[in-house]
Amino acid sequence: MCDVKTGFVQDIIVYTGSTTDIQHYEGLGVSGSGVMTMLAPHLGKGHTLYMDNWYSSPTLFQHLLSNSTGACGTVRSNRKGMPAFGCRKMQRGEVEFQENGQQLAVKWHDKRDVHVLSTVHTATMSATGKVDHLTGERKIKPDCVLDYNVKMGAVDKADMINSFVECTRKTTKWYKKIFFQLIDTAVLNGSIVHRQLTGKVITYQKYRENLIRELLEENTLRRPSTGAGEGGGVALL
Repeated sequence: MCDVKTGFVQDIIVYTGSTTDIQHYEGLGVSGSGVMTMLAPHLGKGHTLYMDNWYSSPTLFQHLLSNSTGACGTVRSNRKGMPAFGCRKMQRGEVEFQENGQQLAVKWHDKRDVHVLSTVHTATMSATGKVDHLTGERKIKPDCVLDYNVKMGAVDKADMINSFVECTRKTTKWYKKIFFQLIDTAVLNGSIVHRQLTGKVITYQKYRENLIRELLEENTLRRPSTGAGEGGGVALL
């Protein structure tokens, strides 16, 4: 889970199936219970959570609503509680909205059918700023889709940045991959805090290099000289 404004990773839960270390909520399953567990310190504060279709469900969104927390995410059309949309094949750009209380369900056809669930959007469309080269008309999308793409970009950006500098290999044991992933995440968070506190904008690669250099300097001891003509050495702790 990360902050959409800064990209700072707030929390991580390692998924281990039915043994995942989370508080289980009736009717939410492992994925929904994981969301509620991770979000527990932030509930009731008016936040909005964006998530992909592995987590989204009408039941989870209702739980979040009851805790003064909004939600928006792509959703699987066969999730329990999802409305039945029309069966006809939709053309590109067509959309269907259905509302149930504060929940808005959307079926929109781009290259394929996209289903979105939201408790913070209305059944409205907006221009994307692009033009259809075949018709010359302005392209429009549901507001919930536009907003979802922007907000989820923070998670994608964090994953992408670390993918360029990650230190794991395909042959690395899974538990070592998790360890190094946590290290990479801590370093990424450090770079975000550094930028927020100092106002200095440097590349993530440069930040990592500076961090490595400082760690080496801080943990390097020079051997005291024992006599004239004897050279000094260095030892890494």
